[in-house]
Amino acid sequence: MTIGARAVVRDPDGRVLLIRRNDNGRWALPAGTMELGQTLRDCAIREVYEETGLTAHTVTPFALYSGEDLHTNVFGATYQHVSLAVRVDSWSGELVRVTDETLDAGFFAPGAMPEDLSGAVPVTLDHLARFEAGDPFVLA
Repeated sequence: MTIGARAVVRDPDGRVLLIRRNDNGRWALPAGTMELGQTLRDCAIREVYEETGLTAHTVTPFALYSGEDLHTNVFGATYQHVSLAVRVDSWSGELVRVTDETLDAGFFAPGAMPEDLSGAVPVTLDHLARFEAGDPFVLA
């Protein structure tokens, strides 16, 4: 089992920050696996920084994804991934578009997302919209 976090970062115009992953070329939310001794909050903040250069200051969790999907790593081991979704409420810094983990990054209007979008993006944004409308924390 792996445990991690994904983050929704928005600019003042409400555009969503996406990164283009260097492992599969798809556009995704900043996300990654928790390191030993780290909290999920710290994981989300670290991933945002590593993948975009932005420093997240405050985050609000709104969903926990566990599902039944199983994955197989390069060593043939089967695992399940658990991920906490957070909304980044405040951040600072200048966007770094290319990092060791990304091919590109940018802010996109919710109605103008790029092609090759990770399937987790629309699901996560839908859950965030429901949470912000008053629905409870999502367990999926």
